[in-house]
Order: sequence, then structure tokens, then C-alpha cells
Amino acid sequence: MDLINTLNANYWKSDLHYFVCRIIYELWLLKNYRRFTPEQVTRRRFRKAFGRELDLVHPQTLNEKLQWLKLNEKHDFYPICADKFAMKKWVADLLGTEQYNVPVVYHIDNWRDISPDTVTHFPCIVKPNHSSHDFIILRSAQDVNWKQLQRRCRFWLKRDYYAESQEWQYKNIPRQIVVEQLLETKQGKIPNDYKLNFINGKLEFVYVSYDREGLNARCVFDENWNVLPFYWGNSKQKEYIPCPVQIPAPRSLDKMKEIGSMIAKLFKYVRVDFYDVDGILYIGEITLHHGGGCDKFRPEKYDKLYGDKLNLGI
Repeated sequence: MDLINTLNANYWKSDLHYFVCRIIYELWLLKNYRRFTPEQVTRRRFRKAFGRELDLVHPQTLNEKLQWLKLNEKHDFYPICADKFAMKKWVADLLGTEQYNVPVVYHIDNWRDISPDTVTHFPCIVKPNHSSHDFIILRSAQDVNWKQLQRRCRFWLKRDYYAESQEWQYKNIPRQIVVEQLLETKQGKIPNDYKLNFINGKLEFVYVSYDREGLNARCVFDENWNVLPFYWGNSKQKEYIPCPVQIPAPRSLDKMKEIGSMIAKLFKYVRVDFYDVDGILYIGEITLHHGGGCDKFRPEKYDKLYGDKLNLGI
């Protein structure tokens, strides 16, 4: 969302700035989302992303089928899985252990409670539990402008991610701000993000976000850690660019597959994200529709290839 990226980049310099951003955001929602039905919004977003009409009667590509799932698959546990805080207990209950959860330092539903008195563990990451791509990394208390951080958290709690994406699971999540321990390797780096994509319960590929604070590369592997020649993202790049580095398989890959497969049994499609911190495994999040069904495959043929694998049962 270009507008959201623009607003987040401004970092909420004053109360007046916050209220101006809120007004702009609410007008943007009204113009583009709230006056349309979920199907209309979904069709408009798909047309903007791919330059063609969405076929919901006979969906063929993976992205088309994700759009169908967004509009038609609604189960009680979906909002829990999408909730970045509630998901932790759900996963712990499923696995019988909390050892794979990223430790939570603090969680609140009032932005005023974000303060140096409550956020005392550093480094940490601050994020809302009900949206996507919203976060702030705090390395030390001395580097934090608490007023600006409060304003940003205040905006996050007002953000209607369901209206923007039409992903039903986000609609009624009780909104909170979650402060987690920042995961870091022995080298002081944020660990790679391993996104395991399952289709009808089978692991099809692993999408890796590599060295996010450095090279920031994206690479895709099959279940046996062979490089796959495609990209699935929301960038404007026109063609597949080979992975610029050789990425070794994480030490905990087998455990990732095991846990991911347990979760994937409950979904037609699901993406389960993991971190490997020097061999210690953590679960990041559970995503029901990668990119909201609007990320592009490069080359495009892989959209149809993986779409053929997804059986919707219709």
C-alpha cells in the first residue's frame, strides 16, 4: 500500500501531523474500499495488480485461487491464526509446547501505555497484532522518541487492515500492540525469515528473506533445498533475478517442515514463517494468503503451475 508506506515513513512528528494522517487515511479508505462490497474490492485490487479481470468462477492461477479463498473460506480459528499475539497460544496448544514462540515482552491495547516505564527490554520489536508490514525495531531506550512511537502505535490501532485487503480473518481481531524480544544471531543480525508455502498440506517451496538489514535478498527453494528459478513478490521487477548468494539450509529445516506440516493440515493453502537463530527455531507468523493474492510471479508461468496444484474442492 503506497499510502501506508508514505504515512509510516513520516514517523508522526507531531499531534497535528498524526491527525492529518488519520484524515487522509480515512478518506482513502472511503474512496477505495468502504463504499464497495468485498468482491468488488477484491476484483479492483486484482485488476490493478495484474492488469486483467479476476475469474472467481473458474480460477486457474495460484493468485486467483487465493482470491477465491479470501472470499469463501471462513473458519473460526482463522482470526486466531492471523492475530500475531493470539497465534502464539494456538500454536503452543497444537504443538504441546511454547518453546517455538518468540518471547513477548509486553502487550497492550492502549497506545498511551507504550512508555519507558513499560518497555524496558532491549533490543525489541514493536508491532500491531492485526495488520501486516507494520513494525519498529528498538535497539536501545536512548534511541526512542516515545511521543513519536506513541503516535505511530495510535495510528496502527486505528488501521483497518481488513478493509484494505478484504482478508476476512483480520476483520474482528481485538487490536493490540505487541512488544517482542528482537531475535538476533551471534553476529548481531536479524535472522533470515523462512516462509514455508504449503498447498493442500504439502510443502511446495520455501521463500527466504535473506539478510534483511544488509543484502536484503529474496530466494526460493524446494523442500530439498534446491534453488527454484522464480520470484513471488510485490516489487516492480519485470523478470526473475537469480539469487545473488548461496544460502545454506537452516539447521532446523527438518523441524520447520515437521511443524509446518502439522499446521498445514488445517488449510488448503497456508504460509508458515520461521526463524532459525543459530540453530534455535522460532515460529514467526501464519499467513493465509501470501501478498493478499496480489504478489506477482516472475516468470509468470509459475502462477499457473502452482495454481494447478491447489485443489479448492469446487
